[in-house]
Amino acid sequence: MTATEDLRAEHEGVLRMLDILRAIVVRINAGQAESGQIDAGQAVPVTHLESILEFLRVFVDKCHHGKEEDILFPALEQGGVTREGGPIGVMLQEHALGRGHIRDMGAALAGQGGLSAFVAPALAYAELLTQHIAKENNILFVMADRLLGAPALTQMHEAFERLEAERIGPGRHEAFHRLLDDLAAEYLAA
Repeated sequence: MTATEDLRAEHEGVLRMLDILRAIVVRINAGQAESGQIDAGQAVPVTHLESILEFLRVFVDKCHHGKEEDILFPALEQGGVTREGGPIGVMLQEHALGRGHIRDMGAALAGQGGLSAFVAPALAYAELLTQHIAKENNILFVMADRLLGAPALTQMHEAFERLEAERIGPGRHEAFHRLLDDLAAEYLAA
């Protein structure tokens, strides 16, 4: 497996979580409409929202974005891709925007505005990351495949494995996929 194949595979999991997040927002909004209360979210356990935030903080930001920021982007820069005013700079800016939305969701869960305050940053994050992933999959990773080549990207994948082990520890990746399956069964089942 190459580094870009790994990142694309992780994107599939992230997109699935974003679908779950959108479904939860629909449920929160439906609960508020039915009860007329701002924080009527009984249909969404807070533990689910906390688990989603952990996924976003640990899997998406610490692990996935760590692979990009600490390994892929520097390799692309060495290959001549500019950071400032170029695709790497855009990706870094979007990572920072996403962290802000995650902080806002966390603040809402900590009681600063309740579930109604969770909705706007959740939707903003889902939209940002959906567009961000499309840019990476269709532009940045295509550039990386061409510029760096399969042998370098295979070695980079080995560095990704080490980073993942150091940042999130053994078994966490698999645990996050189980979380995705559990939440999908709850929120995406037709």
